[in-house]
Amino acid sequence: MDKWVFFERNLLALSAHNPALCSQFSAAETTRGRYKFLDSLSGELIPALVDYSGAAHALHSTVDPVREAERLVSTLSKDRNGLPAEGFVVFMGLGAGFAPLAALNSGVSHVLIIDYDINGVAELLCSRDYIALLGDPRCTLLVDPPPGLIESVILELYQPALCGGIKTLPLRSRTELDKQNFGAAADAIQQTIEKVSADYSVQAHFGMRWFANIIRNLAAAQRQNRSAPPIREAAICAAGPSLDNQIALLSQQKDKAGAQKLFVISADTALPSLLHRGIRPDAVVSIDCQHISYYHFMGMDCADIPLFLDIASPPLLAGFSNHPFFFSGGHPLAAYITQEWRPLPLLDTSGGNVTYACLSLAESLGAQHITVYGADFSYPSGRVYARGTYIYPFFERRQERRCPLEAQLSSFLYRSPFLPAENADGEILPPYETAALRLYRANFERKISTMKARVSAAAGRGIPLAIREKSPSLSPDARHRIFTLFAPGKMVMDAADFLEQYRHDIAALPVFAGTAAGYLRNLNADQRRVFITLLPQTAALRHRRPELAAGDLLEAVKSYCVNEIDKIGDSHP
Repeated sequence: MDKWVFFERNLLALSAHNPALCSQFSAAETTRGRYKFLDSLSGELIPALVDYSGAAHALHSTVDPVREAERLVSTLSKDRNGLPAEGFVVFMGLGAGFAPLAALNSGVSHVLIIDYDINGVAELLCSRDYIALLGDPRCTLLVDPPPGLIESVILELYQPALCGGIKTLPLRSRTELDKQNFGAAADAIQQTIEKVSADYSVQAHFGMRWFANIIRNLAAAQRQNRSAPPIREAAICAAGPSLDNQIALLSQQKDKAGAQKLFVISADTALPSLLHRGIRPDAVVSIDCQHISYYHFMGMDCADIPLFLDIASPPLLAGFSNHPFFFSGGHPLAAYITQEWRPLPLLDTSGGNVTYACLSLAESLGAQHITVYGADFSYPSGRVYARGTYIYPFFERRQERRCPLEAQLSSFLYRSPFLPAENADGEILPPYETAALRLYRANFERKISTMKARVSAAAGRGIPLAIREKSPSLSPDARHRIFTLFAPGKMVMDAADFLEQYRHDIAALPVFAGTAAGYLRNLNADQRRVFITLLPQTAALRHRRPELAAGDLLEAVKSYCVNEIDKIGDSHP
């Protein structure tokens, strides 16, 4: 068959799913001699990449490349149904497409193929028929992608709960001849996998709790009709042990502020410690969805203190304050609520801990100078929290002769391994630091570096924050923008009516068939928005019932969500 016939047929197959790339191929050159083509003993045409010296390197077995590809794909682990457990496969290098096609034939959910040099790939498309590969909706081809595009495509296509695991299979004979590009691609893939894995792990633990909390908080969110005022100077109080020694400094800062009121923002964990020392914060922030959050507020005289709550917080928390402010922390259902029911203020909680959320709140309210207290991000002297925080009375109530308070505190301290101190030749030195705390500190420092406000930290016993000095800067319209940001928008309908409509839309989602990418592609825009709100619950149920096939899993998630919404209706006739 003439090479141009191959080329046109392949582009036609590609255009159905990737018209932009098809357009790029139309402008590519196919006469640069990037490849030579050889016949294998089994009769298959195989490409050989020509290097700068003119030597040709065969990309596949010259004996039986099809069998070689099948052996490679057979290394993918299988689930209990005999299908690939690693359902999302990234192939580094296209070649003749033997391995990606074998993967599709084995039943994987999706293959992503990455290659470089569009002129060279165009020559490949002139050499043989790739229709079975490029025409399959489960296949995505990227040519000359920057690392950011690789990340965004994987994040868009890969749904761990429905696809299973993810695996990278390099075409070694291709990647070895372009180590720079494929090395950058491998780094982007690894970083994206780590990001997806961390997010999926959190969803697997909290997905159902998030959902149950959010739908039960809508009634309280409906009553919210106040906006948070803009501020100029703020103090953020975390609950690290250094807070014990910094209370006096905080009191001095409040007295010094005088008429220019210092706005004190407390992490929920630090609230008891502050109140026991006679300092009443101007706001408290809570983002944890777990019921342990109740212990920060029980017995506290805090009804007059505004409480800023993630919409996924435990429902009873709103009752501890006469002035609850609900915000969206980025949960898919919270975003859906903002689009379809009532716009909620958005607060950056991506740092993973409540101190980061406090910093985000201070920024959102327009603070130009922020002082941070109690942010140790470590365990100085082997202590985990400041005095007065929930952990001490919590363990006191649980202690007994065989498990005293000290033993419980020690167990809590050593629940995660300590990391060697940075720049300390591998030694583990105080103040002790875990992987999670180091990540929180890095996120906190990164957040500070992007802010216009001037941020400083009170001297403490933890690991000092790396803060670069800068002058405060605030745009003229920032005060108005921030003020409107933390006022909830107008409701489209009553919360009960919204939940009833949402319940109907969940139940009406089509039965899952095929692959996750194919299922998403067949949903209309409204159905897709509803489906995305179910992903955290899907991860959580997958964690609990790994034996479920993708279709059964989605039906179980739909049933769970519908039943949870019905419980609210039953309790409020």
